[in-house]
Amino acid sequence: MQVLVVGGTGTLGRQIARRAIDAGHQVRCMVRKPRKAAFLQEWGCELTCGDLLDPETIDYALDGIDAVIDAATSRPDDSESVYTTDWDGKLNLLRACETAGVKRYVFLSLLAAEKHLNVPLMDIKFCTERLLADSSFDYTILQGVAFMQGLIGQIAIPVLENQTVWVSETPTAVAYMNTQDVARFAVAALERPETIRRSFPVVGPKAWTSEEIVQFCEKSSSKTAKVIRVSPFLIGLSQRVVSFFEQSVNMAERLAFAEVTGGGIALDAPMDDTYSCFGLDPSETTPLESYISEYYDTILKRLREMEADLDEESRKKLPF
Repeated sequence: MQVLVVGGTGTLGRQIARRAIDAGHQVRCMVRKPRKAAFLQEWGCELTCGDLLDPETIDYALDGIDAVIDAATSRPDDSESVYTTDWDGKLNLLRACETAGVKRYVFLSLLAAEKHLNVPLMDIKFCTERLLADSSFDYTILQGVAFMQGLIGQIAIPVLENQTVWVSETPTAVAYMNTQDVARFAVAALERPETIRRSFPVVGPKAWTSEEIVQFCEKSSSKTAKVIRVSPFLIGLSQRVVSFFEQSVNMAERLAFAEVTGGGIALDAPMDDTYSCFGLDPSETTPLESYISEYYDTILKRLREMEADLDEESRKKLPF
């Protein structure tokens, strides 16, 4: 099957591209900056330069394509509003798919988007889901929550280096999932007719609060974290301040997402039906404990090897 992966350079998109290659599909990735996507070509993907805000490049990317896996979303450093980069781009992509006769469409959405329509990214995800439901596409919607990969920079490394870890005063339990596992569902959907025109939660086996993750990181690294708890009011105030400046509009919209992750309502869902429909084994999904433990085992081993090669004065200068 000829598959177009949109968002192939992202944390999730690259895993989807690699999984699709491993599954025997011919994969094309539409990217804005081909030089930064050379690794995809090395894996066996075909690259095409394109932008969702440029309809002509989308038409070219869809030539000969049987299915689209859409993992695209705006980046935190994008200057424009997500309503421009995500919503307008999504409309262009769906129109182009319709014109090109591409029926199979796998969309990566967010869990409980309909409950947070005041958050721009959630609003866009929900509107896209409704658009697909009202269309003639053979769509599959995967509703994720958050990726384990993000926890490394947010919590695991700061704990290891005795830096400050920022958490919300209102703890929200989140069922984090490894992007490699999310990719398994995205690619499996292409071969599972029972997933067509349906939405599925795709979340990890257990929901964790930030404080629980910090405690586990402390135990795994034998370090003590410096934790600062931030009130929802302060986050909301920051959002209102940056929203006054046009250059910070994307930042304000990202801060609005803190209402979801700091709202105190667990972001989790039952997965039995999802595993059954996709033909996947729950025991093969990575638990958060294993993911973080493996990270610390790897990094601490490298640090010990590095320390062994340094003299005493150089060791004192290490940040760990």
